[in-house]
Amino acid sequence: MPRKPPIQGHETRYHKLQKNNCFVCGQNNREGMRLKFILDEERQTFVCKFRLGKRYTGPPGHCHGGIIASILDDAMGKVNKLHHVVALTREMTVEYLKPVPLHKPLRVEGREVKVEGRTHVNSAEILNDKNEVLARSRATFIAIDAEKMFAKYVER
Repeated sequence: MPRKPPIQGHETRYHKLQKNNCFVCGQNNREGMRLKFILDEERQTFVCKFRLGKRYTGPPGHCHGGIIASILDDAMGKVNKLHHVVALTREMTVEYLKPVPLHKPLRVEGREVKVEGRTHVNSAEILNDKNEVLARSRATFIAIDAEKMFAKYVER
């Protein structure tokens, strides 16, 4: 039996953006990070393994906090795809627990906390290769009508 391709990017069952220029995951953004998220179906968690280069420097040898927040936001945003909705971040908190190193293997995981109507609450963590949590976040997303909000960007 053929395997289904992994869920990734900005596709949902109902909407597909013409190009994915997202700074974090957009494969069409040459200036972006181009991170690839894969759904771990068993755990219902979106996972991305990556390394950060010196262009993402904050403190010497470590990642800038804004980049950490961007990665966490994107990981949590992917979780909304489980419900085939486009949802925008309403609010987000980040806990910076340990400095996130450059040039080392890292992993980010995003998962659902709860869904109530159009409100989706998700969480994410960035971990090192020893499974230590370096940063974590929680965010509230609001599902929107992509046809109305992004009509000129949606393929028909």
